[in-house]
Amino acid sequence: MGFDQLPLKSLFSGAEDALVSMLADAPDEAVEQAHEYKILRNVLGGTPAAVAILDEGLRFRYVNDAMARMSGVPPDAFHGRTMAEVLPDIHRSEDVLRMILGDGHPRALSVTGTTRAPSPFRQRQWSAVYHRLEDHNRVLGLCGIAVEVSGLRQYMDDLERAHQRLALLDTAATRVGTTLRVEQTCAELADFLVPSLADRASVWVLDTEEVDDLPPPAPGVLRLRVVASAGGADVVGRVGLTAKAGYYFDVPRDSPTRKCLDTGRPWVGNLASDDVLLKMLRTPLNVEVFREVGIHSVVVVPLPTGDHPVGVLYLTRAGDSAPFTDEDVVVAQELAARAAVSIDNARRYTLEHTMALELQRALMSEPSGPHPDIETASRYLPAGQRALVGGDWFDSMALPCGRTLQVMGDVMGHGFTAAVAMSQYRSLLRTIAASGAPVERILQEADHRLASIGLDRVATCLLALVDPHEGTCTYAGAGHPPPVLLHVGAPAELVHVPTGPPLGTDLGGYEAVTLPLKPGTVLLMYTDGLIEDRRRDIDSSLRRLTHLHLDTDGPLESVVDALVARLVHGTTEDDVTLLATRLRPR
Repeated sequence: MGFDQLPLKSLFSGAEDALVSMLADAPDEAVEQAHEYKILRNVLGGTPAAVAILDEGLRFRYVNDAMARMSGVPPDAFHGRTMAEVLPDIHRSEDVLRMILGDGHPRALSVTGTTRAPSPFRQRQWSAVYHRLEDHNRVLGLCGIAVEVSGLRQYMDDLERAHQRLALLDTAATRVGTTLRVEQTCAELADFLVPSLADRASVWVLDTEEVDDLPPPAPGVLRLRVVASAGGADVVGRVGLTAKAGYYFDVPRDSPTRKCLDTGRPWVGNLASDDVLLKMLRTPLNVEVFREVGIHSVVVVPLPTGDHPVGVLYLTRAGDSAPFTDEDVVVAQELAARAAVSIDNARRYTLEHTMALELQRALMSEPSGPHPDIETASRYLPAGQRALVGGDWFDSMALPCGRTLQVMGDVMGHGFTAAVAMSQYRSLLRTIAASGAPVERILQEADHRLASIGLDRVATCLLALVDPHEGTCTYAGAGHPPPVLLHVGAPAELVHVPTGPPLGTDLGGYEAVTLPLKPGTVLLMYTDGLIEDRRRDIDSSLRRLTHLHLDTDGPLESVVDALVARLVHGTTEDDVTLLATRLRPR
């Protein structure tokens, strides 16, 4: 008996229970073949599951109406043909089907691909179960039952992409914007995007400063500077999207880049034609260079801030890489928005840090100095990149009768305003000290005047009046760390100075103490950046100073260098200012 002569129940022996149940009422005995196929169509034609019967050669012998609808192929077109012949874009494992023919164990398969039937899904997928068909221990073929799960699969894929997107953004938060440096932030962004989102990425930032060797841009033209790029070798020349860092490019009003900056919306050029690229690259030569390196798709994303974009982000794909999807563009926008905040903060920090640093150094370099019988050496070490310049200052003033006033101060806070306040403190103390008042009176008067003018930043201060003729030093402090004496051939010594309130509080109550100061002994005054350390308390840091054993006989500059090498390691949390004083031998 051949395949076409089998009775209906025998044909489906061993199939899934549900299918057997559906066929339970079919006659057990052989009937006319036309009658059996009529029953087959009636039983299986109404089910939403796709049902197919294949012979031992995996050729179709029957498909139901659901199978025809899912595939977009008429049932008659299946008969006697294989899946590859009827639906070449459907992928299933033929090896698994042959295993079922061999051992008779049913197996589940995932079948994917596209058919001729229209579908709302990007990728279609079916869950199928195959059973072996037998008649008296004779293998006849397979029966497959499939249900489409494309909607569920697309939902799971969308969910997985959403998780990947969130994970990408979370990772970017830890890898982009780790410092307050524009160049490093842009480099972190470009490096992060390659290869996770593009084959090549470059970051352009609006340049507001004039370049010495370049003429200013024409009216209405914006000048951008390539700050960072990543992915592949630089294409040197005039092709900005792939040029290396440091190149400048002028952007006219009619360019896609300018439109991105003006509108705040991305520009997408997927599989862009030469005409489209020409609008971006401006010259046919640049288009030719693009084609040579295999670039086929470009996305330009603005770097937005609250006021205006700080620049643009260029992403390109080349070679076998797929064009950018809408989701890729959305992710690029979110990354650009986050990075723009870091870049803008870094630019603001750099501007303020530079201004404050220049002001601070300018004020510290104003003409002033001790008497000739006193030598001094100083160091100013700005804090690391995470902190703004502070209000540290020092001074050395030659007073009548051969005396010299050494000043060390620290305005609370950081930034340009702290540096400006520091200049006011410094000027006021100079004015009062010129009157020849005792050190405690200098602090008292300064405290009262500063409070009366309403200066909103208090400051700590330490005064040391050195008298070489008497061999003494008189100290008075306003909430400042105590000085240290570095003796020749003896341990260092903390000087216990009566502590008064910081300047600007109008609390007063300052006291002075006079102690010997021998020639050769180094008086070290400093700001709290030298001793502040999150790993230890302040008393432990102060005791650390007394454990110093330095050769103080050499040049004073060398002594200060040794101090810095011993006490300052890497970047500090606050500015460090040192002022060393030593009596010259008579």
